Amino acid sequence: MAKLPLTLLSIGVSIIVVAICLAAFALQLIGLDGIIPLILTFYGVWLMVVAGIRARIPEKYARGAFSIFAWGILFTALGGSWFLYVIGPERNLLLSIILFIVVFGVLVITAALRSWRK
Repeated sequence: MAKLPLTLLSIGVSIIVVAICLAAFALQLIGLDGIIPLILTFYGVWLMVVAGIRARIPEKYARGAFSIFAWGILFTALGGSWFLYVIGPERNLLLSIILFIVVFGVLVITAALRSWRK
């Protein structure tokens, strides 16, 4: 059995993230097509927080902190680049692609340095 109830905590955070994104839509801060990218972005940030928790309190048979952090950074990059594309496709497509490539490159460098350290 898990020491920390991170699954239940993640479900609660997911509900709050969806509520915040729907509130932003209701206040007309974002369009309908911006809801899912923001949910992905915010949930990616939450996954990075979970990775920090997992790094401090590792569990024997649970996914490692680095793996969770990698998924968090990929979700954040995907959601952020998608959101940049949604708010202005004609000028932000290149920025979206650049953001995703840079974040992916940082992730690859981090993985290389992590394996080099071992």
